[in-house]
Amino acid sequence: MRKLLDVGIAYEAGGNVYLSVDAWPEYGRLSGLSRDEMLPIANERGNNPNDPRKRDPLDFVLWQAQAPDEPAWDSPWGPGRPGWHIECSTMATSLLGATVDIHGGGADLVFPHHESEIAQAEAATGQKPFVRFWVHTAMVRHDGEKMSKSLGNLVMVRDLLRTCSPDALRLYLGNHHYRDPWSYSEAELEQAEKLAFRLKAAATAIGGQGAASDPAGAEAAFRAAMEDDLDTPGP
Repeated sequence: MRKLLDVGIAYEAGGNVYLSVDAWPEYGRLSGLSRDEMLPIANERGNNPNDPRKRDPLDFVLWQAQAPDEPAWDSPWGPGRPGWHIECSTMATSLLGATVDIHGGGADLVFPHHESEIAQAEAATGQKPFVRFWVHTAMVRHDGEKMSKSLGNLVMVRDLLRTCSPDALRLYLGNHHYRDPWSYSEAELEQAEKLAFRLKAAATAIGGQGAASDPAGAEAAFRAAMEDDLDTPGP
């Protein structure tokens, strides 16, 4: 955080420290969003555009001054706690170095979280690339809503494994591309169980012949699909 203040991309106001979005012209590079598109999304995800201490409604908190009944740590700017975005980029760069090869997360984290991580990390390290490859998974829905911990509608693997096999679950998940949204379906999972049974029977058949005896073609197709953006549903 001191580095961001030193290079002039951050500022302190009223015990808070903010990152100035205007001071980082590349803000929006990852998401491709315009400034007008950014603000409503940021507001939905925790941004306070009416904070009088901000220079710009889109500036985001690096250090949050302590509020009543909140945990706090001492800092040069007074007691408080780190902002949401700074925690992740700090952990990543301290443990993995200035540049991370692969950084993943849900598609809902592209903006503002990952966009803000880039600004923080690259400004602090002298604009070294923060991440070489981003991998964002699409949302999974359940009963018409996004599956999430906050909504309490998660379908847990440990629960599914009480009634289905691990192979069936692998086939079920692999049948959906990681970047395509999809909805949980018990019927699809049952179909995956039937397919897993047939594949296991074919693989373990005594004296089996055909494609299973010469897997070179299947292996080549698999490798090609993996190199094509992890195309697990592909041929």
